[in-house]
Amino acid sequence: MKRIGLLSDTHGHWDEKYKEHFATCDEVWHAGDIGSMELVEKFEQFKPFRAVYGNIDDAKIRAAFPEFLRFTLEGVDVLMAHIGGYPGKYNPKVKGIMQANAPKLFVCGHSHILKVVYDKHYNCLCMNPGAAGIYGFHTVRTLLRFTLDNGDIKDLDLIELGDR
Repeated sequence: MKRIGLLSDTHGHWDEKYKEHFATCDEVWHAGDIGSMELVEKFEQFKPFRAVYGNIDDAKIRAAFPEFLRFTLEGVDVLMAHIGGYPGKYNPKVKGIMQANAPKLFVCGHSHILKVVYDKHYNCLCMNPGAAGIYGFHTVRTLLRFTLDNGDIKDLDLIELGDR
């Protein structure tokens, strides 16, 4: 069983609340637009850290993290990308991956809109944690926290950090 803290679109903004809300998590995942290697270092010093780069991330972050990350944890096949889209409106690259071999869990960011939806066509849970940073059009900063356990995705918590 692994407890996961998920965020996206920090755009270089660190908030001590990340540590508070992810204290019980085994790993932190970042779905892109990290914003700085300094932020990466803070996360890596705190918890095991998995991430993909986003469209605003510089060459250093792009060298350290992939555009797409695919892995299996606790029996759950996970695909992570920054620009992913939603069921019925996936990014063309993501759509190709879904058609060839859909994961059980698809994680993305970019939209700054928190959304968790099940894709019946691909039998895949899609999660976008919204935006945890202070830059963008979103009004409330958000995170997600959940558990992976023997092939199950459960105990999903939506966390509001406050106004942007």
